[in-house]
Amino acid sequence: MTRNIATLLLGSVIGFSASANDLKIGFVDMQKAIQEVSAGKKAKKELEDEFNKKKKDLEKREADIKKMGEDFEKRSMAMNEEARMKKQAELQGEMRKYQELAGKSQMEIQKRERDLTQPIVTKLRSIIEEIAKKENYTVILEKSENAVMFAKKEIDLTERIIKEHDKK
Repeated sequence: MTRNIATLLLGSVIGFSASANDLKIGFVDMQKAIQEVSAGKKAKKELEDEFNKKKKDLEKREADIKKMGEDFEKRSMAMNEEARMKKQAELQGEMRKYQELAGKSQMEIQKRERDLTQPIVTKLRSIIEEIAKKENYTVILEKSENAVMFAKKEIDLTERIIKEHDKK
């Protein structure tokens, strides 16, 4: 009885009715696959290099602003009101530029990550589709924290997808 209800529910969710014996389900951990295929490792290295360069530039800029702030603190008492206000506005302007640059750098890295991973994802999806059609899978799910709460290791296709990707 429970099996029939589960079959009916799954069948209606998937859009067909079949017996549980006809179902063939697998899953793939796409994050793991993206990170472990050779192209993914290369993309990760490239991203890390770009990130570290941007981080180094931002840290230098931050240190320069900090030094400007310290110099301002030391000299502010000797400045007249107009000079102090001008210097403070200059310092605030530099801080805004720094924050804008940091935000822009983060967006650039995220865009670069999408650009580098999109071809990998496309190829992985193609491989998954080939396996699904060839081996008559009913559904292949993507494993994520909330999507697949439990699954037998035997239906995990991740390692197989990684190997197939690197063969092509």
